[in-house]
Amino acid sequence: MKLYFLGTGTSQGIPVIGSTHPVCLSHDPKDKRLRVSVWVEWENGSVVIDCGPDFRQQMLTSGCPRIDAILFTHEHADHTAGLDDIRPFNFRQGDIPVYAHPRVIDNLKRRFEYIFETEDKYPGAPSILPVEISGDRPFSVRGQAIVPINVMHGKLQAFGFRIGDVAYLTDVKTIERAESRKIEGVKVLVVNALREEPHDTHFNLEEALDFIALIRPGRAYLTHISHKMGFHAEVERRLPPHVFLAYDNLQIDIS
Repeated sequence: MKLYFLGTGTSQGIPVIGSTHPVCLSHDPKDKRLRVSVWVEWENGSVVIDCGPDFRQQMLTSGCPRIDAILFTHEHADHTAGLDDIRPFNFRQGDIPVYAHPRVIDNLKRRFEYIFETEDKYPGAPSILPVEISGDRPFSVRGQAIVPINVMHGKLQAFGFRIGDVAYLTDVKTIERAESRKIEGVKVLVVNALREEPHDTHFNLEEALDFIALIRPGRAYLTHISHKMGFHAEVERRLPPHVFLAYDNLQIDIS
């Protein structure tokens, strides 16, 4: 199984438009972050988790050849706004299943009404197969079991996902103990860490490290990172030995 970090930034990306913050002016490519998303690939399957506004650029850079499903964590624009750009995959492979909470599918229907039209649909519009999921029911893509993990993004429910020995949780502020048990002992844990200062709807660095200590993965990677976290190289030097700051286009093989 391969995990590819398509984007590791927060909702504005890094650099932030017009910002003169030192991290936004950095020349280190690891300090430049597109909106958060990952591509998970195994022997006969390929899924993308979230499809944000940088999706087209991410697909061109990664060279992703096929998407068997898109998994949505929640409905915020930095996780969903790239849905129109799945069209080249549709033209090559047909309809793409989209797995999401019923609330998220309803939100997409309002924002992308033309995608969901059943009569006189524009022939060039994206073509998806919406699949409603819940936190108490695993599902399967290409024979690979996927376990949704309920988390709270402030007051908003969101999903993380466990795919084999990989767990991906972004936009998390709180998680019930019963849900965190679903991912204990994974080889690779990916979790959000927005910045060092506390935040209303995201883990900060301290909270993320505490959560990693609870789960005890083989390795952990921090994502959904703000420019306020600091320079990549400086932050990573302060992390525990098995914890890393993810960066765009990082690829990890999970045996």
